[in-house]
Amino acid sequence: MPISPTGPLSYGMQLPIQSQSTIYAEGWEAAATPADLAAIARTADRTGFAYVASCDHVAIPRRLAGVMGTVWYDPVATLAFLAGITERVLLMSHVAVVGLRHPLATAKQYATLDHLSGGRLILGVGAGHVKEEFEALGADFEGRGRVLDEAVDALKAALGPEEYPEFAGERFSFGGLGQLPRPAQERVPVWVGGSSPAAVRRAAVRGDGWLPQGDPREKLPAQIARLRELREEAGVEAPIVIGAITEPLYVGDPEWSVGRRTLSGKPEALAESLRAYRAMGVHQIQVRFRSRSRSELTDQMAAFAAEVAPHLDR
Repeated sequence: MPISPTGPLSYGMQLPIQSQSTIYAEGWEAAATPADLAAIARTADRTGFAYVASCDHVAIPRRLAGVMGTVWYDPVATLAFLAGITERVLLMSHVAVVGLRHPLATAKQYATLDHLSGGRLILGVGAGHVKEEFEALGADFEGRGRVLDEAVDALKAALGPEEYPEFAGERFSFGGLGQLPRPAQERVPVWVGGSSPAAVRRAAVRGDGWLPQGDPREKLPAQIARLRELREEAGVEAPIVIGAITEPLYVGDPEWSVGRRTLSGKPEALAESLRAYRAMGVHQIQVRFRSRSRSELTDQMAAFAAEVAPHLDR
């Protein structure tokens, strides 16, 4: 089911295991298997999560490995694997660093994914931040913002309904080149990630959705107001899906230390806290649960879907 600015507050999650930065990975993830990842995705599919998301990094330099780790699954391969074992949950790249690749190559991968999944793709895109990664692939790090702007425009053309898409820009140009299969969706939604002024402007002007990165909830209203102002100035009338990444969650009263920032407690109290995002103008929230094992995580997901989610739009 598409995520709509006029629908109920949706909730999705970035998958564990597929990216294991020390900032957010739980201890059990290091020994997790593809079967664990599959079980989590199936739980999301079964319990009503709007989407599951996968990150994108090709290679991590030693200087960043202590914080970022080096476990970063390829998003297209990961989401394609999960597409084959789920039925309804949407599949999001959060986010694809599209400046690392030519838009036609990116379009081929994601058009195939959308085709095979029956139209479940949300293409989240971002500028990237790892200089060595760009250099190793011969991509433009210093100009990555401008590259991303053009890549988004090129991708919208390449992921459209035409078998022979056409685009002419400063860096990318193509025409007379057929690509089948086409996406199952008539128009693949492109959501722009990032919270810098340039990213907010990019989302406002070019995005079908905005994926803020780490904005605390007290800063979101000003960011959302700025996004809407920029979109109006640009004359973009189409609605935009505004997202937020919530604080870590734990449904119920934990018997272990879940961290000071974690929201925990009775379902009604959690729902009341999360409804504040809707009041700010947020349409979808990305949730993350504290857990000590796969089973605890899937239990938390099921509890959230059954006990918290029904109260989100009261």
